[in-house]
Amino acid sequence: MNWWHRLKKNPLARFGAILLLVFYIAVILADFVAPYNPYTSQPNGSLLPPTRVYWVSKESGQFIGPHIYPTTQGDTNLETGDRQIIVDYKKPSPLRLFVTGPEYRLLQLNLPLPPKWDEVEIFGGIPLNIHLFGAVGEAKFNVLGTDDQGRDQLSRLLYGGRISLFIGIIGVALTFPLGMLIGGISGYFGGWLDSVIMRFSEVLMTFPSIYLLVTLGAVLPPGLSSTERFLLIVVITSFISWAGLARVIRGQVLSIKEREYVQAAKAMGANPLYIIVRHVLPQTATYIIISATLAVPSFIGAEAVLSLIGLGIQQPDPSWGNMLSLATNASILVLQPWLIWPSAALIILTVLAFNLLGDGLRDALDPRSLRR
Repeated sequence: MNWWHRLKKNPLARFGAILLLVFYIAVILADFVAPYNPYTSQPNGSLLPPTRVYWVSKESGQFIGPHIYPTTQGDTNLETGDRQIIVDYKKPSPLRLFVTGPEYRLLQLNLPLPPKWDEVEIFGGIPLNIHLFGAVGEAKFNVLGTDDQGRDQLSRLLYGGRISLFIGIIGVALTFPLGMLIGGISGYFGGWLDSVIMRFSEVLMTFPSIYLLVTLGAVLPPGLSSTERFLLIVVITSFISWAGLARVIRGQVLSIKEREYVQAAKAMGANPLYIIVRHVLPQTATYIIISATLAVPSFIGAEAVLSLIGLGIQQPDPSWGNMLSLATNASILVLQPWLIWPSAALIILTVLAFNLLGDGLRDALDPRSLRR
């Protein structure tokens, strides 16, 4: 039984993989899945709780299927903080799949490119105005309520997931090649070069990353765009994350470089860098795959921390981190919990899914298990 069959027979790893697949498909197709534009405010719709779905008409008492009613925000009791919710039961709006809504461009791709790192359109997308679900009529279907600006929370979670989920993938794509190459060079050449690299990596590992982030948050200019902030988050988290990987790779390379095929490549006059990249580092692939899977949650957590201290993605651009930062306000936790728990639950589920998948890969790729 090969490693793929072993992985598929692990129910927890399978659950983690399916959950991640659903999350990534949802955020990639956020324009289609989200019912509204995440930047558009609803008139008189601030801090509305999740929309209640009805099946029986409040006027006639007859069954008319799933529907909602126009809901707006009323006056606020200044003593208790309770907000009056006004529901117009005379205008039912049926819920439907594949409804017409705001226009968007499906799969539109913009990337920041040098030298100025401005966003450049790579693919213009497919112009559409069909959304996965929604209400037909005046009512707005806010599955997870609205924020203080009257913006749909579910739509902002879907769009914000693009940053929170892909920052881990991009961070790993930057950190792991750097850690592998530096660790491979250190272990292969040894000597004074190994000592210098390892001492530098130890300094990075001992420096508390949270203090580095807070310091950078204090000295960086406040007028950064979301693109610049996104790049900054990736660079910072990647820079402080490669040292531990480099030390592990260095230890593995110390033993791999003595094997016969590496010595044969040396005898044939192969370039040392070629030997490292072609013969040595591929032997660490098992560890790299497992470690990369387990490292993605740390980047997601770093984005949440950066947003909390003001260095991450800032409003009005959504991310799970800056949506969760509202938890610092105790009144919101009590009066508007729907602003907090969805983003917290998604971060927890994503981290859990990556850890389950990583554990499954570790069991499936374990050489001792494969030999048995």
